[in-house]
Amino acid sequence: MADTLKDRLKAKAFDEGFAHFGVCRPDAVPELPERLATYVEDGRHGQMAWMEERMQWRADPSALWPEARSVVMLAEPYTPTHNPLDVLEQRDVAAISVYAQNRDYHDIVKKRLKRVGRWLVEDAGCEIKVFVDTAPVMEKPLAAAAGLGWQGKHTNLLSRELGNWFFLGAIFTTAELEPDPAGNGNCGSCTACLDVCPTDAFVAPYQLDARRCISYLTIEHKGPVPEDLRARMGNRIYGCDDCLAVCPWNKFAVEATEMRYAAREDLKAPRLRDLALLDDTAFRAMFSGSPIKRIGRDRFVRNVLYAIGNSGDGALRDAAVSLVEDAAPEVADAARWAAARL
Repeated sequence: MADTLKDRLKAKAFDEGFAHFGVCRPDAVPELPERLATYVEDGRHGQMAWMEERMQWRADPSALWPEARSVVMLAEPYTPTHNPLDVLEQRDVAAISVYAQNRDYHDIVKKRLKRVGRWLVEDAGCEIKVFVDTAPVMEKPLAAAAGLGWQGKHTNLLSRELGNWFFLGAIFTTAELEPDPAGNGNCGSCTACLDVCPTDAFVAPYQLDARRCISYLTIEHKGPVPEDLRARMGNRIYGCDDCLAVCPWNKFAVEATEMRYAAREDLKAPRLRDLALLDDTAFRAMFSGSPIKRIGRDRFVRNVLYAIGNSGDGALRDAAVSLVEDAAPEVADAARWAAARL
């Protein structure tokens, strides 16, 4: 029978649907400041200015909230039921990252975290703050320090129990909780994730240059994508799952229990032609409640046009031509590039 606060908290977290639980101290990763500073100094964060802003908080969780004594890290799986690499062979349709094929995980995970957090406040009389990927918190190093797994050579978190298809959430609390042993790396000599990267975004094992990463290019990068990378993007229009999908540890992945992560049928392999025709109103309607909505119609259609240019399908050329005078410069530029390619 659960008899400690930590035991009871873990049971509550599992009751709420989380699949993994661990605790660390806010200062459990002392090398973070140097790692982050080097990454930013090398410019590998690209246009993600938010990584540089409030760097003191991001690099030092104990500075984010000095009163915090423990960090509870939780994992929630979104394991796909299909192979996300299969759609890459269908050049007239779009590849959308698995996590974005239905509802926005930020909202779902945060509500779940808040329920767990409220229970902790009531039981322990402590204070809490919850974070899901939107605050200056480096969840992956903290999760590794809390024993949920380790950061693989693709820099994402890996778990013996969950593979790598899972979201992370953090609860900072003033409660004193016994920390768990940190996770140990288990990648061995495997380089599957590095070898599969279409844009050679990995400078070395465990080192990612975001400026070459398709997830960054399709989501964070504003304006035209460098021409030498466009052809390598294939039909990936929002995110990229290649390095996650080939990881051998996914043989231990568990089924997602949250139905709102299950892929919408219209987002598994949507036709590029249909997506290219979306105006702002139609885009907002189609992606209401989706993480895709935040990049806006112009960046989204820019990505679709790169995919059209990479399709090799002459029947799609008219869709590109129809947008060469688009009001958005990045869309017009992508349309001209796609039309010329076809």
